[in-house]
Amino acid sequence: MNKQKFNVTGMTCSACSAHVEKAVQKVPGVSQVTVNLLQNSMQVSWDDTVSSADTIIAAVVDAGYGASLAATKKAAAVSKNENTAAQEIRSMKLRLKVSFLFLIPLMYVSMGHMMGLPLPEFFHGNANAITFAFTQLLLVLPIMYINRKYYINGFKALFHRSPTMDSLIAVGSSAAVIYGIAAIYAIGWGLGHGDEALVSRYSMDLYFESAGTILTLITLGKFLEARSKGRTSDAIAKLMDLAPKTATRLRDGVEEEVPVEEVLAGDVLVVRTGQSIPVDGVVLEGSAAVDESAITGESLPVEKAAGDRVTGGTVSRSGYFTFQALRVGEDTTLAQIVRLVEDANSSKAPIAKLADRISGVFVPVVMTIALAAALIWLAMGYSLEHALSTGIAVLVVSCPCALGLATPTAIMVGTGKGAELGILYKTAESLENIHKIDTVVLDKTGTVTQGKPAVTDILPAPGVDGKELLRLAAAIEKPSEHPLAAAVVAKAAEENLTLPQAENFSAVAGQGVLGTVEGQAMLAGNLKMMEANGISLESLAGKGEAFAEEGKTPLFFTSGSKLLGIIAVADVVKPTSQKAIEELKKTGIHVVMLTGDNARTAEAIRRQVGVEQVIAEVLPQDKEAHVRRLQEEGHKVAMVGDGVNDAPALTRADVGVAIGAGTDIAIESADVVLMRSDLLDCVTAIRLGKAVIRNIKENLFWAFFYNSIGIPLAAGVFYLSLGLKLNPMFGAAAMSMSSVCVVSNALRLKLFKAPWAAPAAACGGACPVDSASREKAPAAACNGSCPVDSAPQETVCAVSEEIKQSSSNEQLQGGTFTMEKKMIIEGMACGHCSARVEKALNAIDGVSATVDLAAKCATITLTKEVSDQVLTDAVTEAGYDVISIQ
Repeated sequence: MNKQKFNVTGMTCSACSAHVEKAVQKVPGVSQVTVNLLQNSMQVSWDDTVSSADTIIAAVVDAGYGASLAATKKAAAVSKNENTAAQEIRSMKLRLKVSFLFLIPLMYVSMGHMMGLPLPEFFHGNANAITFAFTQLLLVLPIMYINRKYYINGFKALFHRSPTMDSLIAVGSSAAVIYGIAAIYAIGWGLGHGDEALVSRYSMDLYFESAGTILTLITLGKFLEARSKGRTSDAIAKLMDLAPKTATRLRDGVEEEVPVEEVLAGDVLVVRTGQSIPVDGVVLEGSAAVDESAITGESLPVEKAAGDRVTGGTVSRSGYFTFQALRVGEDTTLAQIVRLVEDANSSKAPIAKLADRISGVFVPVVMTIALAAALIWLAMGYSLEHALSTGIAVLVVSCPCALGLATPTAIMVGTGKGAELGILYKTAESLENIHKIDTVVLDKTGTVTQGKPAVTDILPAPGVDGKELLRLAAAIEKPSEHPLAAAVVAKAAEENLTLPQAENFSAVAGQGVLGTVEGQAMLAGNLKMMEANGISLESLAGKGEAFAEEGKTPLFFTSGSKLLGIIAVADVVKPTSQKAIEELKKTGIHVVMLTGDNARTAEAIRRQVGVEQVIAEVLPQDKEAHVRRLQEEGHKVAMVGDGVNDAPALTRADVGVAIGAGTDIAIESADVVLMRSDLLDCVTAIRLGKAVIRNIKENLFWAFFYNSIGIPLAAGVFYLSLGLKLNPMFGAAAMSMSSVCVVSNALRLKLFKAPWAAPAAACGGACPVDSASREKAPAAACNGSCPVDSAPQETVCAVSEEIKQSSSNEQLQGGTFTMEKKMIIEGMACGHCSARVEKALNAIDGVSATVDLAAKCATITLTKEVSDQVLTDAVTEAGYDVISIQ
């Protein structure tokens, strides 16, 4: 099977796209075809042993339209100002200017006298009727010529028995002009035979101004529509603009600037401060703070060092590094994101099929109604003028454009907005399906939790210092490769502890490890190891059981025969998981958590995050079965996961949602990809899906409502009872504006925002601030992922009223020196930042500090004299900026 994208020209309404779709579906070997009116494109899947691309193009041409294979990205890398959409807008602008240039004098000549405006003498009276009528004909001809596209496409489609909106415009305006020419002949006959009544009647019965106005107003509407449609693809254009045009390649120690297209996998590239990373790769040397907001939606820079992955299109905010290119060209993450967004825009949501079915018969039905209305009014004894006016009004008031634009515009804006938020919908169908979800199944590890163990509690035995416990525990665990041991060692590294060397190390299967540290025999392991070695747990026995009930793994440590204490380790819940589950429940969604952990651990996590139902001890291959069971019960299920073992369940679910930090196979199996490992983005994806579908329904309602009112009004249904009759000129204006309104309504989706603020700790445990260069992102830049109060630096700390009134309070009480100061600090963005600042200040002798993250300040109590410079240096070295000290 072959799948290709084609460019299609000549389509102006949904009837066009429906006809193209039908024509291509008739080609032998074609299994699927989707036409996108908004992008003037078509995606076709076909058996290339039966048909070829040329056969498909020929089918489109035979249907009365133009087609060509879409250019490759490299061939399409033209200036943004020279793309097809821009050229179309420029062409339309010229047509609009010329149309108004001739319409204004046409309206003045034809209707000026009705409004009391002065006209030259040679236009007045029956004697000058030919001059009056012929001048109007000459003025309308340039308008018809500059807008000849309507006639070429309209009559071509009509001859192919597939009338479109252009056909309605062409037939309606042509009928008005032909009637006007017939009126000129009638005036000539009357003048030649002295029939003054005939001359007077037809000189006031010309329709040239109606034809000119119809063409001009529709062109105006098309121009406004094209400009609005251009804005719907802003997100794709911005994504494509992220890719740098050149890269700095390092070969044999020499740097050379090369076009990014020439970069090959394996090349070593150089990135400096302010430069965009050209392709995906892995850092070899150096470090930097990289802004990944355009790709993941995470606004804070991320620290990158040797061994870390970097993504093409992201920007180095500080630092210098070299990296090896791994994925280049169409294989980069950025290229895949652009392709996903484009594919979603090219695909068709199920809701669009309703509009397609109607559009396929809409124009023929309208033409039939127009002809029937004219004939009925003639049969009722009304004048030919009345009947013709009615028929033309029906033709021009009908708006298949609005029907055709209702779905694709909303889909394009919605998928673009999703990409801005780090949410990728693979197809329009997934965008529609996600709004129907009533049950969300969550994989635990890596989705609800961080996916790797971390130290949660340090409980020293009586008489033992907590840091001493951690130091010795990390020393004995360091030689071990167990994940729990790695968590203890990582915690010691975070506390900057120096570890002694462990000797005689050995592991005891199912129990723990043992060895010698600083001349003392040490044990580190579970309760079974303690019991096997006769270690008394004394008052800590119950604490270990309590940790286990909370879903944590208690590790016991001894030195000699002395119990040092307990360190609890667990796969900690992500900071946003509880909030995300609350939001899902508020939306009326039932939340289920699947995990392979034992029931006790699963129950502890369930209580912590508020999940309604948990299914524990699930084997990887059984996850799909649980999703299927929920579907059999009548639920619409979304599965959220990140691992290889989640892939079958993701595929089985009505909507599979992959966490972006997960494996490639999970992402390939999913319908929606969350670029960040943040469960709140799943809620955002569902709510954005609901907003898009609501917008589509609004668009379809107004398109149907408009036609259901406009067509009967134009046909004269209300004329006999209410005297209401629609002038063709007003019908043309209404028709144009309806399309503009539909596109404008879709653009409202650009205003969509996640309706909550994630907690400050949403940085996922590490707020990546470059402490070397101290170039921090401002706190206000945290777009929902780490929302820090962006109040001005002068915000007053939440300290006592006495401190507010006096910037320092120095006093001697019983010979004791104390002083209180307030320090305004810029750059803190989460709880880890404030903890780092607090630790730096409290490390100074004589300083006791409390940091208020929301107010961006620290309250410092001094018990000895410490200069402001010492305080400033401590905070600066921690990677933050001191604005002032009071």
